Amino acid sequence: MYPLGSCTMKYNPLMNEELAGLEGFTGLHPGQAADDVQGALRLMHELERDLCEICGMSAFTLQPVAGAHGELTGMMIARDWFRDRGEDGRRTVIVPDSAHGTNPASVVSCGFAPKVLSSDERGMVKPETLREAVGDDTAVLMLTLPNTLGIFERDIAEIVRIVHEAGGLVYMDGANMNALLGIVRPGLVGIDIMHLNLHKTFSTPHGGGGPGSGPVGVREHLADFLPVPRVVEEKGRFRLSNDSEKTIGSVHRWYGNFNVFVKAWAYIRRLGGRGLREVSENAILNANYLMTLVSGHYGVPYPGPCMHEFVATGSGLKKHGVKTLDIAKRLLDYGLHAPTVYFPLIVEEALMIEPVETEKKEALDNFAAAMAAIAREAAENPDLLHDAPVSTPVRRLDEAGAARNPDLCWSGECAGD
Repeated sequence: MYPLGSCTMKYNPLMNEELAGLEGFTGLHPGQAADDVQGALRLMHELERDLCEICGMSAFTLQPVAGAHGELTGMMIARDWFRDRGEDGRRTVIVPDSAHGTNPASVVSCGFAPKVLSSDERGMVKPETLREAVGDDTAVLMLTLPNTLGIFERDIAEIVRIVHEAGGLVYMDGANMNALLGIVRPGLVGIDIMHLNLHKTFSTPHGGGGPGSGPVGVREHLADFLPVPRVVEEKGRFRLSNDSEKTIGSVHRWYGNFNVFVKAWAYIRRLGGRGLREVSENAILNANYLMTLVSGHYGVPYPGPCMHEFVATGSGLKKHGVKTLDIAKRLLDYGLHAPTVYFPLIVEEALMIEPVETEKKEALDNFAAAMAAIAREAAENPDLLHDAPVSTPVRRLDEAGAARNPDLCWSGECAGD
């Protein structure tokens, strides 16, 4: 079980890996003529259509190769859309404090200024607070949905209306779309731009930093600004088109991470609409079940109901001298991977837990039992947690010291010393 909130490795069927490894795909070169790669172009075209259907958007680009890259692309589209309308004065992007941490960086990289919006006591955006924050300089509301607390914005219709009435766009960070498949189509509730993480929601292992894919979808009024080239179909044949006067240009060499497209295409085809909905339903069920078990021993500041993940806090153990980092290290001795810790920042001593859709009840019970045992250990023998992990090949590292004084020599002796 890898309960890493916000970026968990999902179930990645071996069949999809085998399909992506077929010689007909791996033997391609992006510089080949369109007539030589009709199958690849068809797959890309069909995947774009599938993503449009799933998300309720008008058009998608597959070029971005990471979620943060998708965010950047979306902000570039928004920037050029306002320029085209002669509204360069709209420079403010409202970012809730429950958003993903990369959002403000994407905002600043495109010349916008981020404006933090505080969550209410429910962990949501309060319409009244948003109404006070928008103005003539508002360009975009950058909303993570569900947010990093694992909570769906129940006032989403009102939130969208407020931003649109102020002349702004609504951007959805769709990295958590695995909680909404077949349940919510963002475009139908007024989302203007969104990105997806194919490597999270649509089955590609992404440990170690890759490979990734962050497609960006837009509604009709923004379609002309998408990156080029785009795959178009004419009389049953496919070609790459650069025909767009308003495009932001290319955001990646060639067309994106094709091998990830194959896996996502296969995943969607295998599950179908009903299967995709079951993915989200099971993720939500598992998260709420595990949250109920964990809440018996740890605080849950925003008890939900949650979507695909929830955030607990280890602050209650501080009276024993135990921190969240100690809890995470001790979990390793129980043979379990630790959840995301210390994020989101709005929760003290945060434990961000995402069990995913395929974990069985036995695995969830086992994780909850380990968390309960650690809470008891913290009260009875806190030094046990301070020394953890004790059963791993490498003990606890001095992470701060390693960052400040890295030793890059494997043997301890550098050539030439």
